[in-house]
Amino acid sequence: MEKVASRWPGDMERMGRMSLIEEGLGKQVRMANMAIVGAHSVNGVSALHTRLIKTSLVPDFYELWPERFNNKTNGVTQRRWLLKSNPGLANIITRAIGKGWITDLANLRLLESRAHDSGFRELFRKVKEQNKISLSCVIEQIIGVTINPETLFDVQVKRIHEYKRQLLNIMHIIHEYLSLVEEHREPTYPRTFIFGGKAAPGYWQAKQIIKLIHNVGEVINRDPRAKDWIRVVFVPDYRVSLAEKIIPAADLSEQISMAGTEASGTANMKFAMNGALTIGTLDGANIEIQEEVGAENIYIFGLKSEDIEAMRRNGSYNPWDYYNRYPEIRRVLDALRDDRFSPREPGLFRWIGERILNGGDFYRHLADFPHYLAAQQQVEQDYRDRDIWTQKAILNVARIGKFSCDRTILEYAREIWGIL
Repeated sequence: MEKVASRWPGDMERMGRMSLIEEGLGKQVRMANMAIVGAHSVNGVSALHTRLIKTSLVPDFYELWPERFNNKTNGVTQRRWLLKSNPGLANIITRAIGKGWITDLANLRLLESRAHDSGFRELFRKVKEQNKISLSCVIEQIIGVTINPETLFDVQVKRIHEYKRQLLNIMHIIHEYLSLVEEHREPTYPRTFIFGGKAAPGYWQAKQIIKLIHNVGEVINRDPRAKDWIRVVFVPDYRVSLAEKIIPAADLSEQISMAGTEASGTANMKFAMNGALTIGTLDGANIEIQEEVGAENIYIFGLKSEDIEAMRRNGSYNPWDYYNRYPEIRRVLDALRDDRFSPREPGLFRWIGERILNGGDFYRHLADFPHYLAAQQQVEQDYRDRDIWTQKAILNVARIGKFSCDRTILEYAREIWGIL
């Protein structure tokens, strides 16, 4: 750290933050600091995350070596996640615009005009319907639950983590279920909620969220009042071979992490590439996806990263305020407290209300919940008009070209490794 000492003589606090060793009773190696010192280039993997790295995470390193920091947004391969995984869609795309998209995804832009072609929209819908039928068969084979492929397939498949907010999703499902059985308010459109993902072995809260999804699904799926309206399934042992079945069948892609916590994401790209519309926060690559597909073809809600940072600085967020102000929030948390979804396991989910209300709700579930509900209501309204929904889905496919890993690799080669 000689360069640090010469740049900021006497600034021990800053040098401490940049030390390779965490100073304290239990000294640890700071792997991130070591990587920055040892690397010649530091990539934030999305525009938002790159900005946060520079301004919030390691601003001292950025001030010392600004030339090292850059943005190369992640990408995925269309050859795996469209050509192989979704041959039906790949075939109608190729018939419409040729094979050029397979090696240059930017060619998908040629598909834009087809969004306004009723014949192509019908072909697109038929492909989606067949993919949903295929996934329905897979789910019945794996877990023995029958789902209706004519429902809206609402999908969240990813690593189980509090910041990815599977809990926010399940809170919405509980809200819809309680509205149905207590208020007799039917959803605008029947929906099947599909979850998948794995938790780290020692991550107790994440494992409990998986348990919650199963319990909520068991209660709802057994209730005859919900039979025609809500279905909840958790597909076990999530892996690439399952993703290749799930992603092409999705209507709605849940990318609802708290703003400022997702480095980029690649599932969001895979879903959009396969004609699913995104509901999400302004986090990770969601921001860039919105820029590409258009704000009218994505469902964005919730706090921005700067809003959350301001809340932390001034201490203005109190989850109890939301609990007291919004009856929808209060009813959901009370249902978890009162064992509505764990009648044979009293107290099983009471930790959730305690962690949210008295633990500070670090991931801002309650702050985003009302906005999430409003976005979900708009989803249901739009889905009822199948022509409009299909047009939005086709435009997502047509405008996703930026998110090919071919582009990412080319940027690495040119701008980081200097080999082109």
